[in-house]
Amino acid sequence: MKVVSAGALEIAYNEAGPADGRPIVLLHGFPYDVHAYTKVVEILATAGHRCIVPFLRGFGATRFLSESAPRSGEQAALGADLLALLDALFIETAFLGGYDWGGRAACIVSALWPERVRGLVSCGAGYNIQNIAQAGIPVPPEEEARYWYQYYFHSERGRMALERNRRGVCEFIWKIWSPTWAFDGQTFDRTAACFDNPDFVDIVIHSYRHRFGGIPGDPALAEIEARLAEQPDIMVPTIVLQGGDDGVDPPASVDYDEPHFKAAYERRIVPGAGHNLPQEAPKAFATAILDLSRKS
Repeated sequence: MKVVSAGALEIAYNEAGPADGRPIVLLHGFPYDVHAYTKVVEILATAGHRCIVPFLRGFGATRFLSESAPRSGEQAALGADLLALLDALFIETAFLGGYDWGGRAACIVSALWPERVRGLVSCGAGYNIQNIAQAGIPVPPEEEARYWYQYYFHSERGRMALERNRRGVCEFIWKIWSPTWAFDGQTFDRTAACFDNPDFVDIVIHSYRHRFGGIPGDPALAEIEARLAEQPDIMVPTIVLQGGDDGVDPPASVDYDEPHFKAAYERRIVPGAGHNLPQEAPKAFATAILDLSRKS
């Protein structure tokens, strides 16, 4: 593991592959960590790519540089962290891949700073930029039911549950989001250690309350949030991967996200995979990155 000061954080990250390889930054989601990409990295590093896999804010060994910094989990923070990491590692352009929170960071940088991105692989919600202005509009009941954890975290009861039993809450989420993934206890425990980060609960709670407009964000990120409120299109080559068995974000028969992508675009549904797609279907994820790389 390596660390680098980037923006508001000291970011811990894993790196593999040749130092002069084409850089790929791979970003995990909630409640997961860098181990989601272990097999993906093996494939990509063997193919000659430089792979960088950071712990997001609030996860693992990543820490804030200042005790007084807001523990924000808003989408602008995730995008700003990724941009700062690229700057800190002197990476002018990179391929980005991510899912869940990590997919959001990758989509934000691709939308707002496309000159830094050679290609994007986004899992689950392909256009993974929150429309906070519309967050209060009800959706169909079956979709509302899948978001139970978000409403739970809006309450102090939910915050207390995450604080007292973060492993139990997160393991349950793993099971229902990836109902056909037969992960074992050792696999979960290896990732669950990253939830012991002292900022984990604050950032998770802020993330799910902010995205519904319930609490303010970090004032330093207001300009980025204003740009995201415009729902900017993504102008870089993109492959969207969706798990056929995703329990929280199942693929729809109609691709409603496609209009937001203005460069080469493809959606692939991966049978037998749930929400944690890179760990459940590493070959499919790595293949998408390699396909973009060959065309770039």
